[in-house]
Amino acid sequence: MFTGIVTHLGVVERIAGTHSRTLDIAPIGPFGAVEVGASIAHSGVCLTVVARTERGWRVEASPETLARTTVADWRPGTHINLERALRVGDELGGHLVFGHVDATGEILAIDPLGESWRLLVSLPPELAPLVAVKGSIALDGISLTVSEAYDDRFATVIVPHTWKVTTLRERRRGDRVNLEIDMLARYVARWLSCSREAPRG
Repeated sequence: MFTGIVTHLGVVERIAGTHSRTLDIAPIGPFGAVEVGASIAHSGVCLTVVARTERGWRVEASPETLARTTVADWRPGTHINLERALRVGDELGGHLVFGHVDATGEILAIDPLGESWRLLVSLPPELAPLVAVKGSIALDGISLTVSEAYDDRFATVIVPHTWKVTTLRERRRGDRVNLEIDMLARYVARWLSCSREAPRG
C-alpha cells in the first residue's frame, strides 16, 4: 500500500523479455537499501523486487501488467516515479493507493494555469462513475485531486512542487498515463450496487 506521494525518480536501465518482461531500475539520487521481496510503486504500478543490481534493483512485469499499464511503453532511459510501500506509522500525505492500476488514460491537454498546470486526461467510461470533483485519483502513482469530471475525461491541477519532483513535467499531449481509482469510491459504488440488487421482502 502507498500514499501517492512520490519520493524519488528512477530510470529504466535494461529490459528483457517479450511476453513477460524483466526490468532493471535505478533510482536517481540516494534511495537507501532495497531488499529482495520489497514492494515499490513504479509510476503507480506495484512491482516486487526480485534481485538487486549494481545501481538499483530488478522487477518482473507479467502479461496482465503489460496489458493494463504503461509498463509496455517503457524503454531504457524512461523516467518513472518511485515510492516505497507505506509502513505503519508513516504519514498519509496523499490517499490510500494500492498500486493496482485500473486502466491507462491519454493526456488530452496540458495548459498553464497561473504558476500551476491543468491536465486533461481521458477516462474509460466504465470508470467515470467512480471519479468525482474533489475526489482523489492516482495518475502515474501521484495522488491528485480531481478538479473537473466528465463522462470520458477528467481534469486535475498540478502545483509547481509536484510538477518539479515528478515525471509530469516530461509528459506531452498524447502520452499514456496509469490511472488508479480511489479504493473508497470503488467500495461505495459496489455497496450501492449490491443494495440495489438485494431482494426486498
